[in-house]
Amino acid sequence: MFSWISKGLLRLWGWKITGHYPSEVDKLVIAVAPHTSNWDFPVGVLVNSAGKYRANYVGKHTIFRWPFGIFFRWLGGIPVDRSKNHNFVSATVEAFHREKRMHLVIAPEGTRTKVERFKTGFYHIARLAEVPICLCTFNWETKEVFFDPKLFWPTSNEDADIAYIWNYFKGIKGRNPEQGIL
Repeated sequence: MFSWISKGLLRLWGWKITGHYPSEVDKLVIAVAPHTSNWDFPVGVLVNSAGKYRANYVGKHTIFRWPFGIFFRWLGGIPVDRSKNHNFVSATVEAFHREKRMHLVIAPEGTRTKVERFKTGFYHIARLAEVPICLCTFNWETKEVFFDPKLFWPTSNEDADIAYIWNYFKGIKGRNPEQGIL
């Protein structure tokens, strides 16, 4: 039922889902960019529900406090405390090894504000867990969520890989284009 409602809301707001969501892959990191607005979250939740993708996401631990924490966890959320130096990458890699299926959505910018480079946690998680990265764009100009059908496998050349991913997202218009990847 929620899937039907989500599809209807996306259609009503003019959004479309294109490309290919890799449901057939058991484990992967989904890198979503650009992330320039709080509105990216509801669009992402609707896309996840509409497609019945069952993807998880990470969010600031503060949004998981009572009473909203129950709701955000129900939506697939995993809280992250960014104020302390926890070994998030290692813990997430362990979760990938432990779980039978895991699709983890991460915004490489790590924030909604303009960045000059990506945080590399998403990349290291994929590399160390030996899982592919699905590149996904949230294009607010065309109201299109695109899942690239070609999965990206991290190599031993981090600089080249991150440059490729940065250039992949370059020029995609977020809700606040001035905060995007230019």
